[in-house]
Amino acid sequence: MIQVFIKELNSFLDSLIAYIVIAVFLTGIGLLMWVFPETSVLEYGYADMETLFRLGPYVFMFLIPAITMRMFAEEKKSGTIELLLTKPLSDWQIILGKYFSGVSLVIFSIVPTLIYYWSVYQLGNPIGNIDTAGVMGSYIGLLLLGGVFTSIGIFASAISTNQIVSFIVAVFLCFITYSGFESIASINDWGVFSAFLEQLGIIYHYNSLSKGLIDTRDVIYFLSVIILMLLLTKLILSSRKW
Repeated sequence: MIQVFIKELNSFLDSLIAYIVIAVFLTGIGLLMWVFPETSVLEYGYADMETLFRLGPYVFMFLIPAITMRMFAEEKKSGTIELLLTKPLSDWQIILGKYFSGVSLVIFSIVPTLIYYWSVYQLGNPIGNIDTAGVMGSYIGLLLLGGVFTSIGIFASAISTNQIVSFIVAVFLCFITYSGFESIASINDWGVFSAFLEQLGIIYHYNSLSKGLIDTRDVIYFLSVIILMLLLTKLILSSRKW
C-alpha cells in the first residue's frame, strides 16, 4: 500500500494537478471569505467561518473529482492497470494506497485555511470572540467530507476508462450524497419518512458536526459511506476475475 501511496502522491506533486487544485481551493475560499461583499466576514460583521464551511463542500464537489478522475481511468486507458495488478499487491492495498494519496491532497488543501481561523480570531471584538469548538467540529466535518468525496471519486474512476466520464459521475454522486437526500426529503409526500431520508444525506451529519458536538453517530455515518464506496471499488476491480 505504501508503494502505491508514494507513487500516486509523487505523480500528483510532479504535475500541476495538485498545485492547481490547492491554489483554486484557497483562492476561491479566500475571495468568498474576505473579498466578495455578499459572503465576506468583514461585511458580515461576525467572527465566524461559516463561509468556508458552508461553501467549501461545493468547491470540493468539483475539485476532488478532478483529483481522483485519473486514478483508475488513466491506468485502464493506458494499459498500466494490468501491470499494477500483476505486482505482489492485493486489490485493497492498491485501492487504499490511491485513496490515502487523494485524502492527503485534501488535507494539504485544508491546512492553510487555519490562517483564516487565526485572522478571524484576531479580528474578534474582543480578540478570540469566536466559537472555537464549532470551528473545530466543522474542520473535522470538512475532513470527513473530503474523505467521502475521495472515495466516491475513486469509485467513479474505477467504472470507466474515460476521465471526463469519471469526473461527471463523481460530481453527480457527490452532489446527490451531499444535498440530494435533503432535497428529496423536502417533498411533502414522504410524510414520516422525510426525516429518515434527510438523515441519509451527508449535509445532515455535516451540519451536526458544525455545531461543535462530535457525535459518534455522525462519525460512523461518514466512515460507513467511505467503506461502502471502497467496497464497491473493490467489487469493480474484482470483476476482472469473473
